Amino acid sequence: MSTLAIGAGPAFPALAAQAQTVQEGSAPAFRSTSLLLETLVQAGPTVKLVLLLLIVLSVTCWGIILYKSLVLRRADKASQQFLTLFTRASSLSELYHACRSVPSSPLLEVFEEGYKELSRLLSASGGGSFRSPGGDAIVATKPGGIENVSRAMRMAQTRAVTELERYLTFLASTGSTAPFIGLFGTVWGIMTAFRNIGVTGSANLATVAPGIAEALIATAVGLFAAIPAVVAYNFFLSRIRVLTADMENFSADLVNIIERHLCKGA
Repeated sequence: MSTLAIGAGPAFPALAAQAQTVQEGSAPAFRSTSLLLETLVQAGPTVKLVLLLLIVLSVTCWGIILYKSLVLRRADKASQQFLTLFTRASSLSELYHACRSVPSSPLLEVFEEGYKELSRLLSASGGGSFRSPGGDAIVATKPGGIENVSRAMRMAQTRAVTELERYLTFLASTGSTAPFIGLFGTVWGIMTAFRNIGVTGSANLATVAPGIAEALIATAVGLFAAIPAVVAYNFFLSRIRVLTADMENFSADLVNIIERHLCKGA
């Protein structure tokens, strides 16, 4: 029994010391959180309004970020599926009918508009026509025929890019204005601190600290709202530029295919 007492004795003080260390380490975190909440509660109405506006902007930006991430991911995936069909299809008509089995994508919208315009030229033209090796009847109507197809695809591309860029202006506006809104709260907090000094006639820490704390919190929240918005805006813009380049390359490739068939049938 004495052996057990000797071996266990030093262990219990060690456990107690470890528990005390954990409590001492977690105490500053609780104190800082409590001080932050206390500062927010005691802030003036102007600073509270600034913080509320910044929080609304931040929450809205995060909602847009999640939404645009899903939209662009789906657009990339659907565009790759369409390109796979495009490379495997033996004719434009086969590709047009096969597109019903894939989800909508910017490239698909561009192709559909170009194909529909080509079909309208085919049905309205009284000129000569020929069949491509894949079986598509393509009409050599007049020099403006290919330009009509190109214009139709450009309009579809413009609509697709406009849809992809929706809500990006809000991210850009938040990224550029949120720091200034936070700066307004900062200036107001500093003015409050100086006003308190003038009222009390002393510049001790208890007089200056509340206003300075309000100012720093407004600055921090403004940056918290602006930084993710700017990063997300640039990231989404780069993704949209890639999709735009893919649409332009596909449009040029499709026009080249049509012109090659026209040359063969001339």
